[in-house]
Amino acid sequence: MEENVIQCEQVTHYYGSRMIHEELSFEVKRGKILGLLGKNGTGKTTIINILNGYLTPRSGACRLFGEDTRNLSPATKARVGLLLEGHVQHAYFNAEQIERFYSRFFPRWRREAYHELLEKLQVSRRQKINTMSRGQRSQVALGLLFAQDPELLVLDDFSMGLDPGYRRLFVEYLKEYAANGEKTIFLTSHIIQDMEMLVDDCIILDYGRVLLHEPTRYILDNFRRYRFTAPAPAGEREGFCNAGRVGEQWESYSFLPPEEATRRLHALGARVETAGERLSLEDAFIGLTGKY
Repeated sequence: MEENVIQCEQVTHYYGSRMIHEELSFEVKRGKILGLLGKNGTGKTTIINILNGYLTPRSGACRLFGEDTRNLSPATKARVGLLLEGHVQHAYFNAEQIERFYSRFFPRWRREAYHELLEKLQVSRRQKINTMSRGQRSQVALGLLFAQDPELLVLDDFSMGLDPGYRRLFVEYLKEYAANGEKTIFLTSHIIQDMEMLVDDCIILDYGRVLLHEPTRYILDNFRRYRFTAPAPAGEREGFCNAGRVGEQWESYSFLPPEEATRRLHALGARVETAGERLSLEDAFIGLTGKY
């Protein structure tokens, strides 16, 4: 059994003359829930399209279950559940018809998983997809994914357009799905609070490169914010990132232990007002990538 479900090695990709990824490398181990974070335009959807064989990188290679994504076999594709932005296609079907349609393509189809979810959410089997709310459509999409019984779920902006209740329900189902350690989930979302509740590891993309790939717990426990007064942006030094002025103060971010970070700021003549402030994942993301 493969330890690495996803492997990307030295992937470089362009759209025309615009570079999207340069020698991008990462891997996702079996049983992990990994969140891909990045600002708009950093190539999150692009790497998902490469992973699923819809795009061919200019150089480098990606593999799913050890198989090159440029030539995925039907057997490997059947091991992957994919949800792209927009959720369910073929919206002219009703809930029962779309289940019958998708069931033909997946040898491990679990019809009961789909219908149990619809019944729990009181979605009528005869209701057409295009008459459902966005939240209901998302649950139909989730039911279709679970019915496939995939070993790998790939979800692109799964929470797009959902209200807080439906987002929370989606996250809870995903956590339960991955609980036995044999399922792997690779996802993106613009709502980082959802990622903090769900993901084991984070990849944070900067433009063209991986800025950080660490366990979520490591980021939350070790990346801190510092607010201080100084005659110059003293935080733009080794060990700190993204110093910026907030009113009459400066703020900067660091993975340094709080005592060491505070000592370095004092050595630069700064008066530290807030030392080692713990952050949410969203605040940590902004601290690592900048506000703009």
